[in-house]
Parts: sequence; C-alpha cells; structure tokens
Amino acid sequence: MPPLNALRVFHTVVRHRSFRGAAKELLVSPQAVSQQIKLLEEALGVALFDRKGRRIEPNEQAILLSHFVQAGFDEFEEGVRRITKIGHRTRINVNASPYFATRYLIDRLGRFRTILPEADLRLTSMVDLPDFVADEVDVAIQWGYGTWKAFDQVLLLQDIKVICCAPQLAADLRRPEDLLDQTLMHPMLSADLWPDVLRHLGVAPRDPKGALVLQDAAAMRSAARAGLGVGLISVSDARDDLETGKLVAPFGMEVMQGMPPEQIPGFYLVVPRAHRRVRPIAAFCDWITAEDWLDPAPIA
Repeated sequence: MPPLNALRVFHTVVRHRSFRGAAKELLVSPQAVSQQIKLLEEALGVALFDRKGRRIEPNEQAILLSHFVQAGFDEFEEGVRRITKIGHRTRINVNASPYFATRYLIDRLGRFRTILPEADLRLTSMVDLPDFVADEVDVAIQWGYGTWKAFDQVLLLQDIKVICCAPQLAADLRRPEDLLDQTLMHPMLSADLWPDVLRHLGVAPRDPKGALVLQDAAAMRSAARAGLGVGLISVSDARDDLETGKLVAPFGMEVMQGMPPEQIPGFYLVVPRAHRRVRPIAAFCDWITAEDWLDPAPIA
C-alpha cells in the first residue's frame, strides 16, 4: 500500500483539479502537494495526472483510483462517527424480512423491552440483505439459506413451504408432474426453491409453462389467492387460507418433509461480528436467538 497521507492528498487534488486548491484546503504549500503526488505515482508505477500548463487533469487511472479512495475515506469517517457515539449508545437499528417482521417480530418486541428498557429500537424492513454500513443497520433478520459467510449468522426459524393454489386450479393438479403445466410463482431471492421441491417430489425440473417472480411472501400469497399460478406459501399462512377455502394444498402440507436441511429456507439472524461488541446490540442478539419462534402465541 502507498502512504495513506499521499492518498489523502491525491483525493483532495482530484476534487479540486488543482495542486493550489488542494494545498489551500490541506493548509500546506503547493510544492508539498506536488511532492506527495510524485511519491504516490512512484509507489504505484503509473502517472495519474496530465499536466497542461498550469492545469492538471486526472487521467483514466486516477479517475478509477479516486472512486476506491473515496470509498475508503467514507469507511474511515463512518468508523470514527460510530465509535465516538459508542459509549452512550442505546439505539439498535434492526432490519427484518417483511414477513418475519409482521408475522413474528413486532408482537414480541415487548419482551425485549423488559430486558433492556432504555433501548432505542429502530425497525426497518427490506427483502434484500442490507448494506450494514450504507444503510446504517446493526442487525438483520434475513430470509435465505445461511450463505452470508462474511457475517455471524444463526438460524431462527425454518420457513417450511406448502404448494398452494386457488381452488379453480386444483382440479388440474392430480400428480406432481402436473405442476410443470402450470405457472409457478418463484420468490425473488431464490431461483432454486421450486427446482429443489420438484426433485424432492420425483419430478425432473424443466422450463415450465410459465413463471412469475414475486418480491415477498405477501405478494406470493395474494397472487396465489388470485389464481395467477401455483405458489410456495409459508405453512402458517397456508393453514389460515386452507381453513377459509381461499387456497388449496393439492399435495398436502408435508411436501417439504425429508428434504435436505440446506434446501429448506429460513429466517436467519445476520450480524457483522464487530457489532456484537456493542452492549445493546449484543443484548438484542442474545434475546432473539433465545426466543422460541415456533411458539404461535407471543406473550406481551
């Protein structure tokens, strides 16, 4: 790595397009700025600026490098901002999968309040795993298969699915093979779920009659009720709609029984390892992993 100070000077020169302007901001002489740029170019073995009389212009290599240097200094700034607040911090920024947030988490947050009454909880909801730095998220509860190896992750609850459709479609689903003649509705975060289920049922996956990709569980459930296709519906939702007759499960409730665990999606606690060193965040992680999420009757 070249000297950090040389990168800082480079970053300032690119913004000003001028050694003199950079020198004024950094409170040094233009000669000192020039010397740092020369040091950086020698360390990298490439020229970074085109000199045009008294004007300088960053070349292609400089423009590319500047994006990464900017990102690096943004990370430094965020780290400093966070640690200067850490001593008196009570806020916990939680991002949860929309389905988990509404079906499980919100009704139970009162339990965590009894453990840490001073906690300032901020709950957001998005389908994709957030960028923990850019989105200012401390803890995520994410739907998927536990593939986020860069972070600590703990399975909270398997998301068992049931093959469901509107009653008018059920008459055409006598055997698993009949699924290939229907529009299969896929969750946006997994292209493998339907193929895995079909193989488990003894059906060789192939290009189906049609496919519909939906962002979240609520959209999947609504589309299935509307008869737009056959969906994989979470078991708790499926039970509700089967009782009211809005959906039918032509192959029963146990279609995922016996599937390899790695093929069954679930809701995972995902947290950067360093975040667990912050006391309120550690308390939230300890609480959420100790909860029995199969318990259907949360106690306020």
